[in-house]
Amino acid sequence: ETLQRIVTTLMNKNDEIHNFIDMLNHTISNVQVNSSNAISELDEEFDGLYSVLHEMKGSMTNTIQQEEARKIQALQDQLSQCSHALESSEELLELAVQSLDIKDSVELLEAARQIKDSVTVASAFRLSLKPKVSDSMTHMMVDFALEKRMLQAVKFLPVPKAPEIDVAACLVADNCITISWRMPEEDSRIDHFVLEYRKTNFDGLPRLRGEQRWELVDYIKATQYTLSGLKFDTKYMNLRVQACNKAVAGEYSDPVTLETKAFVFSLDSTSSHLNLKVEDTYVEWDPTGGKGQEKIKGKENKNRSNTASPKRSTNSPRALARGGRDRFAGESYTVLGDTAVESGQHYWEVRAQKDCKSYSVGVTYRNPGKFDQLGKTNSSWCIHINNWLQTTFSAKHNNKAKTLDIPVPDRIGVYCDFDGGQLSFYNASSKALLHTFRTKFTQPLLPGFMIWCGGLTVNTGLQVPSAMKTLQKSENGLGGSTNSLNNVA
Repeated sequence: ETLQRIVTTLMNKNDEIHNFIDMLNHTISNVQVNSSNAISELDEEFDGLYSVLHEMKGSMTNTIQQEEARKIQALQDQLSQCSHALESSEELLELAVQSLDIKDSVELLEAARQIKDSVTVASAFRLSLKPKVSDSMTHMMVDFALEKRMLQAVKFLPVPKAPEIDVAACLVADNCITISWRMPEEDSRIDHFVLEYRKTNFDGLPRLRGEQRWELVDYIKATQYTLSGLKFDTKYMNLRVQACNKAVAGEYSDPVTLETKAFVFSLDSTSSHLNLKVEDTYVEWDPTGGKGQEKIKGKENKNRSNTASPKRSTNSPRALARGGRDRFAGESYTVLGDTAVESGQHYWEVRAQKDCKSYSVGVTYRNPGKFDQLGKTNSSWCIHINNWLQTTFSAKHNNKAKTLDIPVPDRIGVYCDFDGGQLSFYNASSKALLHTFRTKFTQPLLPGFMIWCGGLTVNTGLQVPSAMKTLQKSENGLGGSTNSLNNVA
């Protein structure tokens, strides 16, 4: 036995090492892929920077060229005016020189007067002999000293540190998980957080093999998040958080494992009434299902009762736990859950189709009689709804019924406190109490359902709602209500 334990321990350790080797190889592959991605992104960033600089260079060059063209045009206009004025002045000078050769005094005086008038209005005297624009282009110079220093200071972005999950502040209730975390140090550059989670049946660090894929919730702005509407069909949930700034994401936090254990069962089709069509969590009345089959007796019937469902082997723990039993027959249109309640507090819900004529929801001890109906024996408790002709709503136990003068809800919640000896039924939507049985359970209980004309859907994997726990504490504080159907077994 000692050697067997040693060998088993060694096998488990080898399996852990194999998983760790797979994780290391997976990490190496990710390092290579992520390095290539980082280089590609760096190339894209520099290409983008080059593109911006090239665009800026083109724009600024165009501005210089426009300024050059404006100045040259202004100077050329001024040069043209000066040339025109000079040409006029030279003509006047030539005319003046010719006038000096006139011998006739009267004619000379007339020529002199004309020259005087022409000189007075000559354009040469109206010209500014100063260039209109400067030849300096220093105002178009650019000082890139600061930009060079900035570019030389470009470094890799600081990666946000891994958040730290505050396990003490995490809460699992009402099929919701509220997870809280904090940063190891203040980081004003963090833009948002990413939360990943996955269901598991292992307590501790997540395994690489045989695990579900991570589910992702992105762009969380706060340091707390609530996952709602979950179905706890596994025992635990792994969670991890990642901080992200505008450009890069940091490492994930150390994953935490929160317990999400809840009561999960399926409907046992192997012993249900032949007039019931049963799936894992759905049962439907089938008026043709049992035609001509309930008369089968003897060895053939015995073999059928011991035949395993295609979905579940009789070697499974659930099958062994419930033991063999005959199919329900007669008017006991019943199907039971395949997992027994043996301790603790558990909760599940049932929804009936709107056209359902008659159904019962409750619990029973194991191995009821094949003709037994829920609530008509001292080992079963239920509430019964009859919509045939007129609606009746009642609680039943030991063939006694108590009418419930309240509306029938769309969904019925079943709360079973095995150790506390309490079975309560609730309006699953409003959490209003419908009825409570108080007793001492002496055997494991199986969820039971009876249906005629219609169908029922069972929802398992649910935790006891917080509002319901508050109601129970309130009831217990007041000593509870007396019920004529209470039974101490």
